[in-house]
Amino acid sequence: MTTKKTTLLNTVEYGVDARYNSQEEKQNDAQLLMQARKDRMARTSEQDIMRAKLMQLKLQIDEYLNSAESDVQHQFTSFLNTYINTIYEKQQQFAQDLDITPVSLSQILNNHREPKEEFFKKLMIHSERIFKAIKGFHKQSWYQVYYRDKINETMAHQDEWREELEKKIKFPAFS
Repeated sequence: MTTKKTTLLNTVEYGVDARYNSQEEKQNDAQLLMQARKDRMARTSEQDIMRAKLMQLKLQIDEYLNSAESDVQHQFTSFLNTYINTIYEKQQQFAQDLDITPVSLSQILNNHREPKEEFFKKLMIHSERIFKAIKGFHKQSWYQVYYRDKINETMAHQDEWREELEKKIKFPAFS
């Protein structure tokens, strides 16, 4: 009895998976699991996949907005890219649906141009309808992500602009 206990403790300690007696059993179970996953994916509709991807995007946006860490990356364009690619095969179709030129959309997505207020309004209306099935997506989320990016970018590059601006600012003397 002691030997069995010691063996069990050793296997747990060293991370050995005790469910399988041989590598062949382990590989067989892995293949069965993979087949079950493939079968389930085959039965999943395109709409369910899109809904799952949109839910994942919503959760990523929420996590980004609720995190204390500041990221210099352009999360707005990253999230927007994911949103577009989840719903459309081509970005040009999204541009048509929003009644903007494909060139201006491309410039926004590649951070060569700032999105205009009208773009945000159209995006807000579009995403409101798309996310209708996914509860809890707030229409102001796009604004929040965009301005959070702006704040993070400004704070991350303080050393480039702060000294120059401090020279131009006059401070009253305090006693």
